[in-house]
This record gives sequence, C-alpha cells and structure tokens, in this order.
Amino acid sequence: MAWFLVCVAGVFEMAWAVGLKYSDGFSRLIPSVLTVAAMAASFVCLTIALKSLPVGTAYAVWTGIGAAGTAALGIYLFQEPVTALRLGSIVLIVAGIVGLRLAP
Repeated sequence: MAWFLVCVAGVFEMAWAVGLKYSDGFSRLIPSVLTVAAMAASFVCLTIALKSLPVGTAYAVWTGIGAAGTAALGIYLFQEPVTALRLGSIVLIVAGIVGLRLAP
C-alpha cells in the first residue's frame, strides 16, 4: 500500500507541475486552486507512505515519477521538443526509479 501511495503522490506531483503552467503564475483562479490541491494531495500521500518506507528511496521515486511524467506531459501537452537526448534522459530516470524500488 505504501508504494502505491508513493505512485499516487508522483501522479499528483505531475499534476501540480503541469498546473503551474496552466495557472499562469497563479493569475488564473481555477488552475491555481487545482494546482494547490494537487500539491497538498501529493504531500499527504507521500507523508503517509513515509511511515513505512525509507525516506531516501521513497523521495527519489516520488520525484522521479514527477520528473519523468512531467517531461513526458510537456512533450504531449505543450509540444516541447522530442529529441533522442530528452527521451533517453526520461528512460534513465525511469530506470533509476525501477532500480531504487527493487533495491533492498
């Protein structure tokens, strides 16, 4: 259950990172409110998960999910450039997440 919460927290992290773009510097009300709500949900899920997981591993997985997911969403939603280096870097982040999750 704790790892599931870390994954949910990572998805909420992607949501708030993308929400920052849509909020336009917190100048748009609805995207700003949703962004803050996603931030809170992300932190709550991570906090609960940290009761039973090592902080270093859980935090790295959480930020890795957020970073890789946000980079992928940037490509999809905002037409950010798709380059071999960018895609390779996302793959490396995912590989790091998997490695940390599998490590004892």
